[in-house]
Amino acid sequence: MTSVAMTVASMLFSGSCRSLAMPAAARAVRISRAALVNNRNKHPPSWCCRSSHNSNTALAGEAEFLTTDAGILNATSSSDSFRKYDRLLPCPSHKTPPRIEHLVVSEGGPVLEHICKALDLPPLYVSDLIQFGAVYYALVCPQPPPNATEEQIRVFKEVTEPSVLRKRASIKGKTVREAQKTFRVTHVDQFVEPGTYLRVHVHPKRSPRCYEIDWRSRIITVAESYVVLDKPAGTSVGGTTDNIEESCATFATRALGMTTPLMTTHQIDNCTEGCVVLARTKEYCSVFHGKIREKKVKKFYLALAAFPLPTGIITHYMRPIDMAPRLISEDFIKGWHLCQLEVLECRKVPWPATAIQDKYCIEDCGWPSQDYAYECKINLLTGKTHQIRAQFAAYKAPLIGDSMYMPAAIANMSNPGLNPFGKYKKDFSSESEKETAVVNWIAQHGKEPSVAIGLQACQISWDDDEHFYEASSPWWRC
Repeated sequence: MTSVAMTVASMLFSGSCRSLAMPAAARAVRISRAALVNNRNKHPPSWCCRSSHNSNTALAGEAEFLTTDAGILNATSSSDSFRKYDRLLPCPSHKTPPRIEHLVVSEGGPVLEHICKALDLPPLYVSDLIQFGAVYYALVCPQPPPNATEEQIRVFKEVTEPSVLRKRASIKGKTVREAQKTFRVTHVDQFVEPGTYLRVHVHPKRSPRCYEIDWRSRIITVAESYVVLDKPAGTSVGGTTDNIEESCATFATRALGMTTPLMTTHQIDNCTEGCVVLARTKEYCSVFHGKIREKKVKKFYLALAAFPLPTGIITHYMRPIDMAPRLISEDFIKGWHLCQLEVLECRKVPWPATAIQDKYCIEDCGWPSQDYAYECKINLLTGKTHQIRAQFAAYKAPLIGDSMYMPAAIANMSNPGLNPFGKYKKDFSSESEKETAVVNWIAQHGKEPSVAIGLQACQISWDDDEHFYEASSPWWRC
């Protein structure tokens, strides 16, 4: 198995798995998984077999290293210890532990019927999951990871036997890898044939904040080809892997009464507020992507930092791994991405009042109490994920409320040299020693903020300011 295939398979098999085996199989099997999500990046994935009816799994695609419990159960035992299901709406105010189920279809028919029967879920709930974009399919089951159970391996071999695949007209002309690519299920009556793989995000990541916003008031402008939105903090621009319903694009579309869904052209973090451009057509979506590539789009930010920064250009290099937290180095490292921002001004402002912090769920990250914060206007020269947050934290000026990067900044200030890529980094005698230091440094970071941090995309413009838009006052000035 290639390393790429193993990586993909590890992600797809990272949740609990039910296999509704091909007709030759005597029974259906379920493999459950419990994930411990509290100790991020501390333990490599592991598999062990034990009986388990309750499985809390991490959402696929989120960068977490998790400890796994896998158990083999008869599918007819269903999910008696899971909570009772009704509908996905109204949106619950509490968080539900993630749960992912993996299925292999035994008999052809509507996808809704298969999921209801296999997971013992009511039809309306499954219909909601499909509407939310929380159900995926692939024509062929992905390869299980090296540490998969015997039952997983048996089922995989059974449904991918060459003699079985040759009989399936749907995969004729495709390589196995092409047939293993996943797509969203878009309709409850979508037909799934025997051998089809299904991934069901039973507990999609929710966004209660979407229902608290007056979305019409957040529209900055409506143009012929695009809409500019003043995105509220605590919301996703275009949805998540398991939830495309509760997003800025969806709610802005409804607020404007549009029949054609708005499309995302670029992203900002969920915890960041401010200017976002949504395309009204596929053509303009492509046009705007081109403007970004050609650096014709200018983005300015306001950041509320806990410590002052000098004006001028700040340069770091970011580790080329698509995983949070983003690690950066002051020194050039081959293969790492250049990160540059320009601090245009930095002014002292009152620390946000307690009532304002409570309103926007600003988290207390352990920074010593003080009377003043520092509002910085930033010209973003390179647009990397978490760039401003990581660079400010590295400069000992973390953003207020940034529960991911502020704890690491505090730890490094009390123990210089803790950051293996920082100014006072140590010399390591071996690669294993350095790897241990990197793991320890990652562990100093916290979790992603729940709603807002001190960061706003305050201005966006393109075509030499022919199109120029500003957000309203940031939350900390309210």
